[in-house]
Amino acid sequence: MLYLRLLRESLLFAIDSLVVNKLRTVLSLLGITIGIFAMVSVFTVVSSLEKNVRSSIQSLGDNVIYIQKWPWSFSSDQPWWDYIRRPQPSLEEFNRVKKQCQSAEAVAMVVGDGGTVKYLNNSIDNASFVGVTHEYNKIWDLKITDGRYFTPLENRTGRPVAIVGHDIATNLFEGSNPIGKRLKMKGRYVDVIGVLKRDGESMMGNSNDKNVFIPIQFARNFVMLGGRSTETTIMVKAKEEVSNAELMDELTGIMRSLRKLKPAAKDNFALNRLSLLSQGFDGLFSVINIAGFTIGIFSIIVGGFSIANIMFVSVQERTSLIGIQKSLGAKNAFILFQFLFESVFLCLIGGAVGLLLILLGTLIVTYGLDFELFMGIDDISLGLGLSAIIGIISGIVPSLRASRLDPVEAIRAN
Repeated sequence: MLYLRLLRESLLFAIDSLVVNKLRTVLSLLGITIGIFAMVSVFTVVSSLEKNVRSSIQSLGDNVIYIQKWPWSFSSDQPWWDYIRRPQPSLEEFNRVKKQCQSAEAVAMVVGDGGTVKYLNNSIDNASFVGVTHEYNKIWDLKITDGRYFTPLENRTGRPVAIVGHDIATNLFEGSNPIGKRLKMKGRYVDVIGVLKRDGESMMGNSNDKNVFIPIQFARNFVMLGGRSTETTIMVKAKEEVSNAELMDELTGIMRSLRKLKPAAKDNFALNRLSLLSQGFDGLFSVINIAGFTIGIFSIIVGGFSIANIMFVSVQERTSLIGIQKSLGAKNAFILFQFLFESVFLCLIGGAVGLLLILLGTLIVTYGLDFELFMGIDDISLGLGLSAIIGIISGIVPSLRASRLDPVEAIRAN
């Protein structure tokens, strides 16, 4: 009961300090607020980015190998002109890989292009045209909300049909149902047979909202597959019981055989996997976290000195009150904890203001910029925990000084 009264009095003294000496206290708390804001905001942004990246990677599939011309991680012992001389994966190689690879659950080929897409008087520039083979949907699950996917016959014969992303459907057709309507791309008309679910923004750039998917045989009308200026990718999804390493070993053998490479020759193709990107992001996120922690700690330390200064002034102003409390029987521990709790409460107020600013920022970014930021319980606990620790460190010396005052001298001080 005694310590509950002690907590209450300490909180009242902290509030009184804010009310009576507004400018002095606010300026002193500013360091704590800025420090908590800097540190926790960095952690919040990084954790949100990391969640977004990992979600994007998971949606792409971590058991998929991408056969491409360019590697996602370059080797320092191979000159850049070796990469330039590499051929792009061809449609013939895709067919051979699909036929020969025993470890694959699904094999698909993708080719990309871009341009303007039109419907009546409406047009969208910089749309992405994605030519795919039939098994693409088995590797990357296209969430079709209206219509259907390509049939094997449509893909094999190159029928002029398309599946459009959410933004294309919304902006080009202005709210009307796109299914069955004909849009124009690359000077050719195609029938819309499907509309995709909205993806939103993605850190990995794998949002389909502005994509137009077409059969790869139809894409050959305006894209030269295997040409050096056309980026093509063969996607291979491993069977459940097959590891990525086993699949890569088999694909390496197949591709080297198809390209007739000698035993001593280096691979002239890249087998990319998403774990390479994940590892790169892990290092980047660690560096950003360390930088944010360092900036925040320095700001909090400065704020801690300000809080210590406030507490010394508070002890000086209440010296006679301390003397009266001691003369009435208050123990040294009571006086010590009274000032220590006041210091902690002041720091918690500063930390809480910093956390509220971060919460406001996350709401603005989430609803204003369409990018989800979230502040988790761990971030809140970190902010309040650090504030409390700084409060203890900043207040311990002034509190000890107050608890050791002689009651007679303290009463006569003022």
